[in-house]
Amino acid sequence: MEKFQLSDNFINKYKRRKAPFGFNGLGELVYMRTYSRIKENGKNERWWETVQRVVEGTYTMQKNWIESHQLGWNAWQAQKSAQDMYERIFQMKFLPPGRGLWAMGTPVTEEKGLYAALNNCAFVSTKTLKEDYSKPFCFLMDASMLGVGVGFDTKGAGEIVVKGVDKDRQPQTFQIPDTREGWVESVKLLLESYFHGQAPVEFDYSVVRPAGVPIKGFGGVSSGPEPLQEVHESITEVLEKNSGEPITITTIVDIMNLIGKCVVAGNVRRTAEIVFGEPDNEEYLDLKNYKVNPHRDQYGWTSNNSVFAELGMDYTEASKRIIDNGEPGFAWLDNMRKYSRMKNGGDNKDHRAMGGNPCLEQTLESYELCCLVETFPDNHDDLEDYKRTLKYAYLYAKSVTLGKTHWSDTNRVMLRNRRIGCSVSGVAQFITNRGIDELRNWLEEGYDTIQEWDKMYSDWFAIPKSIKTTSVKPSGTVSLLAGATPGLHYPESRFYTRRIRVSKHSELLEPMIKAGYKVEPAFGSEDTTMVVEVPVDVGEGIRTVDELSIWEQFSLAAFMQRHWADNQVSCTVTFDPEKEGKEIPQVLNYFQYHLKGISLLPRHDFGAYPQMPYEAIDEKQYNKEVKKLGKLTFGVISNEEANIEKFCDGDFCDVEEFPDVDDQDTTNGQ
Repeated sequence: MEKFQLSDNFINKYKRRKAPFGFNGLGELVYMRTYSRIKENGKNERWWETVQRVVEGTYTMQKNWIESHQLGWNAWQAQKSAQDMYERIFQMKFLPPGRGLWAMGTPVTEEKGLYAALNNCAFVSTKTLKEDYSKPFCFLMDASMLGVGVGFDTKGAGEIVVKGVDKDRQPQTFQIPDTREGWVESVKLLLESYFHGQAPVEFDYSVVRPAGVPIKGFGGVSSGPEPLQEVHESITEVLEKNSGEPITITTIVDIMNLIGKCVVAGNVRRTAEIVFGEPDNEEYLDLKNYKVNPHRDQYGWTSNNSVFAELGMDYTEASKRIIDNGEPGFAWLDNMRKYSRMKNGGDNKDHRAMGGNPCLEQTLESYELCCLVETFPDNHDDLEDYKRTLKYAYLYAKSVTLGKTHWSDTNRVMLRNRRIGCSVSGVAQFITNRGIDELRNWLEEGYDTIQEWDKMYSDWFAIPKSIKTTSVKPSGTVSLLAGATPGLHYPESRFYTRRIRVSKHSELLEPMIKAGYKVEPAFGSEDTTMVVEVPVDVGEGIRTVDELSIWEQFSLAAFMQRHWADNQVSCTVTFDPEKEGKEIPQVLNYFQYHLKGISLLPRHDFGAYPQMPYEAIDEKQYNKEVKKLGKLTFGVISNEEANIEKFCDGDFCDVEEFPDVDDQDTTNGQ
């Protein structure tokens, strides 16, 4: 089938238009570093080209679906619709997820058919371990290597016995193919040798590409075989300890976390995992107590740890742990299953739900994926304009559901649910500029608008309506492009310095230096990395998170859960442990009937450290820095960046080992 293409006359109008990147060049720098792909001529995309690729890829998916099902494709109508979507993405009234900006309309999807790479998040339950011992672990690894953040539970504990390898048998040798599938297969063989009592496995790493070789499809460079060797050795050590016994909670989480660490070290992406356990299980609650579990100190950071909270439970003991390190987070599975928006009464739509994604903005069944898309209401003149944008934000996400994955279990649930997540960012800016009552009006009418579009387009595609359509994700780099605050979170300061790490050899550096931005070697990585400083003003009159009590933050999350999200609201509530720590049981006890999930993070004064990702400054310092800046013009560049942040979009979602390794905010919740 022929690809959909926007008309040349239309595209030509945008080639010289300035993209409205936010925050004094920060948005453009993040875009050029993270989402601008290398074209066939060796040069990087410009914004108009990225938008063209994404829109044409979206409508190609629609066209292929309509034509393959003989539903009648209207070329003229599609062209008109695609042009409207293009304008709204170009103006950053809404944006696809970072992974969509990176992968949509590329050979990753259109030639290889890896439509899973367009989805943000997934969940897999270990409850069915006894049906296929290795399957949940392999799914998590495969999805993570495609950039999908994965949640999992510990319900498989005790379901199978780790028999141990039969050391009397001749070892089997497996030459690992230099592919994603090959890496996953190697872990599968290792797990099954221990789970089924088979012969030991010896691995041949000879065909795995060496470190430093560019990865064409997903960007970045190869790590070489070392991370894979390490995960094989580490998983073997874990399974040896558990051999002859029923599989434990610790063993399940160890294996999942070690896989996450491997994916990180493999330079494919930074991992995003969340694990769910029971609130009264000491073994689970001690997983991040490295005095109890010193072996987990090297990889426990790869997951956010939450509990399936029970309505009416006693939150006292859990609250004590939260004051220390911010965990566990809470997911009220009963609410996730029973409710859409919490204002509408129970509908039990999601009675099959088993958990959620790493940032907990999506209710998910086991093996289910979901695509999120982000809208910026404060970037609109009026409600009618915003409602028009919601049509195309919804349509992008719905179009992604038309692409099948390479997992039959995933297709089974996704084809039935067609779940999407239309999110809002810049909530703090909107409330500051227009008030919370106006926000409530926009959310209510916006939600109804999406339901109308869902009915119309589901009929047109001849597919089921989406089980749920809206959420609030934490956002991160995508919101930086648009100059918006992330999700519903308030900033730590109105004025701050944002530091971005860039390769020392990047052609992005020279234009930044010429424009007056401060650029210096990265502390601890002076030979390879530079740090660019950008002064940011979030907006006049905006409050900071320190000015919001724990009760007000919970209230805003509940407000969004009531008026917008039929999936969930991702919210990390920060609090003063000395002044507000004792209030946590009370606030949880009250809001358990208004929320589906929440995480908390104590505010501690860790002191300054070199090249902090965010550093608060005052207005005087901000104005001083801005005066130094001239016109920023990125010429045609040809170098390929590592694209280390191209998939997970949340400052609060990503997990990283060290706070000064990368430039994302490390105040990690869920």
